[in-house]
Amino acid sequence: MTSFRHLKSVVRLNELAEDPLDLTIEGAITSKRIDAMIAQALGFQLFYAMERVSETTLTALSDLSVETQAVLKMTQMQSGEVVNFIEGYESEQRPALHTAVRDFFEQRNTAESAAEATKLAYKECEKLREFLNDIENKGNFTDMVQIGIGGSDLGPKAVYLALEAFHKPHRRVHFVSNVDPDDPSHVFQQIDLEKTLVVVVSKSGSTLETLTNEQFAREKFKKAGLNPKNHFLAVTGKGSPMDDPQQYAASFYIWDYIGGRYSATSMVGGVILAFALGMDRFLEFLRGASAMDKIALKQDPKANLPLLSALLGVWNRNFLSCPTTAIIPYSQALSRFPAHLQQLDMESNGKQIDKRGNAVDFDTGPIIWGEPGTNGQHSFYQSIHQGTTVVPLEFLGFKESQYRDDIVFRGTTCQEKLLANLLAQSIALAVGQESDNPNKFFPGNRPNRILFGQRLDPYAMGAILAYYEHKVVFQGFIWNINSFDQEGVQLGKKLALKIIDQMAALKQKKPLDPKVFPLGAAYLKHIQ
Repeated sequence: MTSFRHLKSVVRLNELAEDPLDLTIEGAITSKRIDAMIAQALGFQLFYAMERVSETTLTALSDLSVETQAVLKMTQMQSGEVVNFIEGYESEQRPALHTAVRDFFEQRNTAESAAEATKLAYKECEKLREFLNDIENKGNFTDMVQIGIGGSDLGPKAVYLALEAFHKPHRRVHFVSNVDPDDPSHVFQQIDLEKTLVVVVSKSGSTLETLTNEQFAREKFKKAGLNPKNHFLAVTGKGSPMDDPQQYAASFYIWDYIGGRYSATSMVGGVILAFALGMDRFLEFLRGASAMDKIALKQDPKANLPLLSALLGVWNRNFLSCPTTAIIPYSQALSRFPAHLQQLDMESNGKQIDKRGNAVDFDTGPIIWGEPGTNGQHSFYQSIHQGTTVVPLEFLGFKESQYRDDIVFRGTTCQEKLLANLLAQSIALAVGQESDNPNKFFPGNRPNRILFGQRLDPYAMGAILAYYEHKVVFQGFIWNINSFDQEGVQLGKKLALKIIDQMAALKQKKPLDPKVFPLGAAYLKHIQ
């Protein structure tokens, strides 16, 4: 593949970026433009009139998707071809089949590897249904604690909080991820252990933080006179050290071809979400994700919401030189969703080499961050509106609230006020404000788009999750980087293990050998 910077479409986009659309000039933003720049699918509307793009720019971005074969690569990924690799170097060499684990509604994929992955996922869902029916009949469990870290925590937690309005009566769930002992201690002070299940999530069965927190939890059950085996569940790889019926009441399987940050629709999220929401609502969540998977296979960016969003993001990152993107949900239920998307995007596309192992000479994944609106309007929006760094925004909003519990105050409901703020911020960021008072001058030209849906329910949440997964993956395909490994998290882990060994030696009154890890020893002498 031709280097990104030398693609014909990139050369053209660089020319267009020399004089990008100025959203602040009179007549740039019109009702006609807003009407024309809406993409729709699955009950969602993607409003992008406030992006700094013209139809000419959009055509060039579409050409970029064709030249980089983005949709073909998405089709190959969903069919189970090996997409997780670095050519000529040791790497994971795997498919990325997170779409297959939610494909059993129509079983549309006939590719052998994807079909087998779908079959295995369906089997796990049926096993989970039987397990949940069994505990439902016994009626003795009200709480579940998920112990995991990274993708085994962020995605499932974000989705659960997003759908907490739909949880089953008398079901509560909790999450423990940090090896900081205050994290599990806080959780276990809130629950009745006798009525609690603990699901431990680790694909390898060897994640140190997770195993440490699991032991912390097991000690709590033992001290309460309870047999942990009757309360603990495992979500792990088949044959891993955690795949042990002597230690767990049940095991549910995940596979190497599903990366942690893409795993919320697998058993990583499935066990706790189905416990909290019920199996039918969990399946509706999967159905929404699967429907968006199909949208991601459409060639036309205006019919392919995640592809269009990916292209707009590439325009902002590579051609308008914006280093960061803020994701702002105007929905309190999505309070932790930006944290999940931070991992999804930055762990996937925070790369400095391409798939041939060559150093890239262009910017890859942006820094992702965000908080819910309207709270953010009273904190960081000052910088977004008038700061020196242009921050593109991705808004999420919904016509209806989840609980449908609202009041009319001064002529409008709470939900209407929420949406008024969303729309006003989108317009204000784009068009700015002229003023003779420099303190009241708003430069505008702050690009943003809105993904807007009817209501945040399980189906919609599944679709939104898949929309962002595919947006990230499309950008990786366009940049020709590997969005499915995460070598960047490994070095710190390895050095931490060396320091842990040194700490253990000190506790045993053994002298440190500074030659083993001198920098670690240098720190330890100050903090012990």
